[in-house]
Amino acid sequence: MIENDAMWKAFEARDAAVDGRFVVAVRTTGVYCRPSCPSRRPKRENVIFYPDPEAAEKGGFRPCLRCKPEETNSPQLSWVKKICEYIRRNFERRITLEDLEKVTGISSPHLQRVFKRVMGLTPRQYQEVCRIDRLKARLRDGESVTKAVNNVGYRSTSWIYNNSKAKLGMNPGIYKHAGEGMKIRYRIVDSPLGRLLVARTRHGVCYLGIWDKDDPLETALRREYSSAEIIKDDGKPDPWTKKVLEYLVGKTTRLSKVPIEVVGTGFQVKVWDELRTIPRESTKTYEDVARSIGRPTAARAVSRACATNPVSLLIPCHRVVRKDGGLSGYAWGIERKKTLLEIEGVKLHKD
Repeated sequence: MIENDAMWKAFEARDAAVDGRFVVAVRTTGVYCRPSCPSRRPKRENVIFYPDPEAAEKGGFRPCLRCKPEETNSPQLSWVKKICEYIRRNFERRITLEDLEKVTGISSPHLQRVFKRVMGLTPRQYQEVCRIDRLKARLRDGESVTKAVNNVGYRSTSWIYNNSKAKLGMNPGIYKHAGEGMKIRYRIVDSPLGRLLVARTRHGVCYLGIWDKDDPLETALRREYSSAEIIKDDGKPDPWTKKVLEYLVGKTTRLSKVPIEVVGTGFQVKVWDELRTIPRESTKTYEDVARSIGRPTAARAVSRACATNPVSLLIPCHRVVRKDGGLSGYAWGIERKKTLLEIEGVKLHKD
């Protein structure tokens, strides 16, 4: 790390050669920048230097929208990209840290630490994500589970059947064809937010929607699971539907014990898992979620993952808001999003 005086001189000179070696945070604006940022220079006493974007954000600063310091093409980012490319090309075989040392010339401890900081997961976890994504593609193309598992680098199907829900969102045989072989039961009941549809397998809730009329809800469910056996139930609500109703009327403040069974890509599942960590009475921005999963430039992709969430409330995508604190799109309507947040005690931004 270079000395503060040298960093200040480089910042004054807008020296792009030191981009990636440190970032510059400004107390008066709450923003951090690249050294080469074209913005007007602040006073020296208002400046703090940090070694990287992560440290600046932990210090309470947000990235500059003009120079996008979180995207800086630092030497570290360059070799992290090289590792990602190497893993994607060789994901089906065993990759060791020693292999990655040879690719980058970087020592294993430093490599592992920086890769996790930049990507949000270790090289081994990244390889697993690559394998799962490829496995899903092969299953969707109709390949048998055994063949698909072998083709992504595993010798036994026990790997994928062991905790398959954590890897695919559901059993791999079911994943193949839009719910083929699944039996889904659902009912539609009145709720404070309109007609509530809760669909479930024997393992958990697989779809949840709220609308003014029944037909659009049923159509959406059948589109999501076009090959499943879908059965409509009548009579008293099942325990999981009852739990959702209790939440909406304020009889309970927790839905974490309602199990879910959903399908998503590796990225979607990562976003959905992060959404489930947002506490009641709290919100995050799309940018917050993107940074939390190690993908600071993926705010738009986070937004799409929120939009494709099949189990609203249980995966609380309504707790994600715009950067300015205002409400943005919600599958079941902005007014319902607003009401949900009010039910949860969130103080809403006033446009």
